[in-house]
Amino acid sequence: MKSKRGKAGIVTLALVCFVNIIFITGCATWQKGAATPSREVCIIDLKDAAEYQQLLGGKPQTCGMRSGRVYLQPGESCGRHSTKAHEELLIFLSGKGMTLIGEEETPFEVSEGKVCYIPPHTIHNNKNTGTEPLVYIYCVVPVCSLY
Repeated sequence: MKSKRGKAGIVTLALVCFVNIIFITGCATWQKGAATPSREVCIIDLKDAAEYQQLLGGKPQTCGMRSGRVYLQPGESCGRHSTKAHEELLIFLSGKGMTLIGEEETPFEVSEGKVCYIPPHTIHNNKNTGTEPLVYIYCVVPVCSLY
Protein backbone atom coordinates (compact mmCIF):
# COMPACT_ATOMS: atom_id res chain seq x y z
CA MET A 1 0.00 0.00 0.00
CA LYS A 2 1.32 3.45 -0.88
CA SER A 3 1.73 6.21 1.65
CA LYS A 4 -1.08 8.67 2.30
CA ARG A 5 1.09 11.38 0.75
CA GLY A 6 1.22 9.34 -2.48
CA LYS A 7 -2.56 8.91 -2.51
CA ALA A 8 -3.08 12.60 -1.88
CA GLY A 9 -0.79 13.41 -4.78
CA ILE A 10 -2.71 11.12 -7.12
CA VAL A 11 -6.06 12.54 -6.01
CA THR A 12 -4.82 16.12 -6.33
CA LEU A 13 -3.37 15.53 -9.80
CA ALA A 14 -6.52 13.80 -11.05
CA LEU A 15 -8.82 16.50 -9.69
CA VAL A 16 -6.67 19.30 -11.11
CA CYS A 17 -6.72 17.62 -14.54
CA PHE A 18 -10.49 17.10 -14.33
CA VAL A 19 -11.16 20.70 -13.29
CA ASN A 20 -8.91 21.97 -16.09
CA ILE A 21 -10.84 19.89 -18.63
CA ILE A 22 -14.13 21.31 -17.35
CA PHE A 23 -13.00 24.92 -17.55
CA ILE A 24 -11.27 24.49 -20.94
CA THR A 25 -14.48 23.07 -22.40
CA GLY A 26 -16.58 25.72 -20.67
CA CYS A 27 -18.96 23.23 -19.11
CA ALA A 28 -18.63 24.56 -15.59
CA THR A 29 -19.19 28.24 -16.32
CA TRP A 30 -22.17 30.21 -15.11
CA GLN A 31 -23.83 33.30 -16.51
CA LYS A 32 -23.29 36.62 -14.81
CA GLY A 33 -26.37 37.75 -12.90
CA ALA A 34 -27.91 34.28 -12.79
CA ALA A 35 -28.48 32.44 -9.53
CA THR A 36 -25.06 30.96 -8.90
CA PRO A 37 -23.63 28.41 -6.56
CA SER A 38 -21.23 29.40 -3.86
CA ARG A 39 -17.89 30.60 -5.20
CA GLU A 40 -16.14 29.63 -2.00
CA VAL A 41 -13.32 27.12 -1.82
CA CYS A 42 -14.36 23.94 -0.03
CA ILE A 43 -11.86 21.70 1.76
CA ILE A 44 -13.18 18.28 2.81
CA ASP A 45 -11.39 15.68 4.92
CA LEU A 46 -11.61 12.16 3.54
CA LYS A 47 -12.86 9.70 6.14
CA ASP A 48 -10.90 6.54 6.76
CA ALA A 49 -14.08 4.58 7.42
CA ALA A 50 -15.71 1.55 5.79
CA GLU A 51 -18.62 3.57 4.39
CA TYR A 52 -19.78 5.88 1.62
CA GLN A 53 -18.89 9.56 2.06
CA GLN A 54 -20.55 12.33 0.07
CA LEU A 55 -17.98 14.99 -0.85
CA LEU A 56 -19.80 17.45 -3.13
CA GLY A 57 -23.57 17.43 -3.47
CA GLY A 58 -24.02 19.60 -6.57
CA LYS A 59 -25.91 22.89 -6.67
CA PRO A 60 -25.82 25.22 -4.77
CA GLN A 61 -22.53 23.95 -3.30
CA THR A 62 -20.99 23.66 -6.80
CA CYS A 63 -21.81 24.61 -10.40
CA GLY A 64 -23.09 21.07 -10.93
CA MET A 65 -20.23 18.75 -9.92
CA ARG A 66 -21.08 15.95 -7.51
CA SER A 67 -18.58 13.63 -5.88
CA GLY A 68 -18.21 11.03 -3.19
CA ARG A 69 -15.92 8.40 -1.74
CA VAL A 70 -17.07 4.82 -2.36
CA TYR A 71 -16.01 1.88 -0.20
CA LEU A 72 -16.69 -1.62 -1.58
CA GLN A 73 -15.97 -4.80 0.37
CA PRO A 74 -14.55 -7.81 -1.54
CA GLY A 75 -17.21 -9.14 -3.91
CA GLU A 76 -19.38 -6.00 -3.69
CA SER A 77 -20.29 -3.75 -6.60
CA CYS A 78 -21.74 -0.24 -6.80
CA GLY A 79 -24.52 -1.43 -9.11
CA ARG A 80 -25.06 -1.03 -12.83
CA HIS A 81 -26.07 2.52 -13.79
CA SER A 82 -25.71 5.14 -16.54
CA THR A 83 -23.80 8.39 -16.58
CA LYS A 84 -26.77 9.85 -18.52
CA ALA A 85 -25.89 13.43 -19.56
CA HIS A 86 -22.82 13.51 -17.29
CA GLU A 87 -19.11 12.78 -17.50
CA GLU A 88 -17.60 10.77 -14.66
CA LEU A 89 -14.08 10.44 -13.33
CA LEU A 90 -13.11 7.63 -10.95
CA ILE A 91 -9.93 7.94 -8.85
CA PHE A 92 -8.93 4.64 -7.24
CA LEU A 93 -7.29 4.99 -3.82
CA SER A 94 -6.92 1.34 -2.74
CA GLY A 95 -7.84 -2.21 -3.62
CA LYS A 96 -8.36 -4.02 -6.93
CA GLY A 97 -11.39 -4.43 -9.11
CA MET A 98 -13.08 -4.22 -12.48
CA THR A 99 -14.93 -1.37 -14.11
CA LEU A 100 -17.53 -2.96 -16.41
CA ILE A 101 -18.48 -0.71 -19.34
CA GLY A 102 -21.47 -0.82 -21.70
CA GLU A 103 -24.30 -3.29 -22.29
CA GLU A 104 -21.67 -5.96 -22.98
CA GLU A 105 -19.91 -5.15 -19.66
CA THR A 106 -16.41 -4.89 -21.14
CA PRO A 107 -14.05 -5.31 -18.16
CA PHE A 108 -11.23 -2.87 -17.35
CA GLU A 109 -8.86 -3.63 -14.46
CA VAL A 110 -8.66 -0.89 -11.85
CA SER A 111 -6.56 -0.54 -8.72
CA GLU A 112 -4.84 1.94 -6.43
CA GLY A 113 -3.28 4.78 -8.40
CA LYS A 114 -5.51 4.40 -11.48
CA VAL A 115 -7.97 6.95 -12.87
CA CYS A 116 -10.90 6.02 -15.13
CA TYR A 117 -12.90 8.44 -17.32
CA ILE A 118 -16.44 7.40 -18.27
CA PRO A 119 -18.13 9.38 -21.09
CA PRO A 120 -21.76 10.55 -21.11
CA HIS A 121 -24.56 8.03 -21.74
CA THR A 122 -22.43 5.05 -20.68
CA ILE A 123 -23.73 2.14 -18.62
CA HIS A 124 -21.13 1.01 -16.11
CA ASN A 125 -20.50 -0.79 -12.83
CA ASN A 126 -17.53 -1.11 -10.48
CA LYS A 127 -16.86 -4.42 -8.77
CA ASN A 128 -14.32 -5.32 -6.10
CA THR A 129 -12.51 -8.44 -7.34
CA GLY A 130 -9.74 -8.29 -4.74
CA THR A 131 -9.33 -9.43 -1.16
CA GLU A 132 -9.16 -5.91 0.33
CA PRO A 133 -11.66 -3.04 0.16
CA LEU A 134 -11.88 -1.17 -3.16
CA VAL A 135 -11.95 2.54 -2.35
CA TYR A 136 -12.40 5.27 -4.94
CA ILE A 137 -13.63 8.81 -5.44
CA TYR A 138 -16.09 9.65 -8.20
CA CYS A 139 -16.59 13.10 -9.73
CA VAL A 140 -19.67 13.63 -11.91
CA VAL A 141 -20.23 16.75 -14.04
CA PRO A 142 -23.08 17.60 -16.44
CA VAL A 143 -22.03 17.95 -20.08
CA CYS A 144 -22.67 21.14 -22.05
CA SER A 145 -24.68 19.44 -24.79
CA LEU A 146 -26.14 16.00 -25.35
CA TYR A 147 -24.53 13.66 -27.81
